[in-house]
Amino acid sequence: MKNILQHINKAFDHRVRLGIMSALIVNEYVDFSSLKELLGVTDGNLASHLKSLEKEEYIAVEKQFIGRKPNTKYSITKLGRMEFKKHINALEKLINKQ
Repeated sequence: MKNILQHINKAFDHRVRLGIMSALIVNEYVDFSSLKELLGVTDGNLASHLKSLEKEEYIAVEKQFIGRKPNTKYSITKLGRMEFKKHINALEKLINKQ
């Protein structure tokens, strides 16, 4: 059991971060507004969780303008994909042990 728990990543413990990573692993990229709507969170809450994942280098950020409106989109990095898959596999092993 201890071996399984070592692959559970604290960066993905919070439901918002888990939701962000889940959305990004199945999409090439997702913009801020879409993530906010999908997860049902406030701007500030989403921004703080995105910043945490960016700091760990699990997500990449691309800022641009569409017309005159700013647009920020996020994608999962290679490291983020690898670590998130390890996390999900550890959770599945833990659940299946019961």
